[in-house]
Amino acid sequence: MPHHKSAMKRIRQDKKRRARNRHVRSQVRTAVKTVREAHTAEDALAKLPLLSSVIDKAVKKGIVHKRTAARRKSRLAKKANALKG
Repeated sequence: MPHHKSAMKRIRQDKKRRARNRHVRSQVRTAVKTVREAHTAEDALAKLPLLSSVIDKAVKKGIVHKRTAARRKSRLAKKANALKG
């Protein structure tokens, strides 16, 4: 149990941040999953812009590092394009 007023506030803030972070991370994972599980190249390529948007928003909120985001987007784009050929 916190003994200081500021510590109590910190706990409240951390709780909110944790919930927000979990939600955004979950959205990113779901978007990645939809692209990975696409059966056709057209389907995968159609879902890529949505994936990029979700990942970029996570970067903007500071939940995912920008290089990690770039790497993920690149790898998934590569896989989606590989389905074509």
